[in-house]
Amino acid sequence: MSIVILDAATADQGNDCWQALRALGPLSIHQRSSPQEARDRVADATVVLTNKVLITADLLACAPALRYVGVLATGYNVVDVEACRARGVAVANIPAYSTHSVAQLVFAFLLHHAQRVADHALAVRAGRWSAGPDFCFTLAPLQELHGRCLAIVGSGAIGSAVARIGEGFGMRILRCAVPGSTSTDRIPLAEALPQADVVSLHCPLTPTTTRLVDADFLARMRPDAILVNTGRGDLIDEAALAAALVSGHLAAACLDVLSSEPPPANHPLLTPDAPWTERLYITPHIGWATVEARARLVDEACRNVQAFLAGERRNRVD
Repeated sequence: MSIVILDAATADQGNDCWQALRALGPLSIHQRSSPQEARDRVADATVVLTNKVLITADLLACAPALRYVGVLATGYNVVDVEACRARGVAVANIPAYSTHSVAQLVFAFLLHHAQRVADHALAVRAGRWSAGPDFCFTLAPLQELHGRCLAIVGSGAIGSAVARIGEGFGMRILRCAVPGSTSTDRIPLAEALPQADVVSLHCPLTPTTTRLVDADFLARMRPDAILVNTGRGDLIDEAALAAALVSGHLAAACLDVLSSEPPPANHPLLTPDAPWTERLYITPHIGWATVEARARLVDEACRNVQAFLAGERRNRVD
């Protein structure tokens, strides 16, 4: 049996953390794989692990011995599951490993906007406090989260964790209806958006949620509201968001994901000298990447392979 990891770089951060897999059979670890490299590397593989490398029907045709595909993530849209099913190839993902980390990032964004800790620290370092006439100074109006309304679009594991933290801050929580969902007891978006001080996206990316946040969605939001997206970049029509920021609509947009990752240099939200950039916070898809979350990811990936070899269905999506 041969085990191949096609793109270990983001998961292991350069550390050899795959000892449990080594105990199961010969292991080849590749930090990254181009499409051609992937075809060569899966040729004799029985087990393949991938994060972002696409497992297509064409790639499956290059891997006659393949029996298992493990996704090093929760979302498994990188795998052609139907083609795997037709070939008898098992597919497993890793749910809920990053719940606490992503929820934490939501409030890192909100607290950064509300309190401006880093900006004030830099100002002090630059001598602003020492040179000031008063015992304190503020760079902008500071805000409390207590009493603010937080609308959560998608109340799965991460959305529920965000709700619990928001309640701890004394925020009022609105759990919104997601298009295409069968969940009950949710508030319609048309009712929730005009009330919300913060809208946080945690719904899956589906045909009905792709570009959910369009010009109409943004127009329904209050002009002083904050939009947070730690889910999937394609939940937002980025051109519409840029237009809203240009017009002065929204107090801030906080994004950990974009529709293309890494984004092109001419991405509409990456204009460095635009006057609205101070209201836009973009991080490079770091919500999942805490040390603790990555350790859970690696552990779960190994457990999934062990279960497959033992004839057990664990986190299977095929």
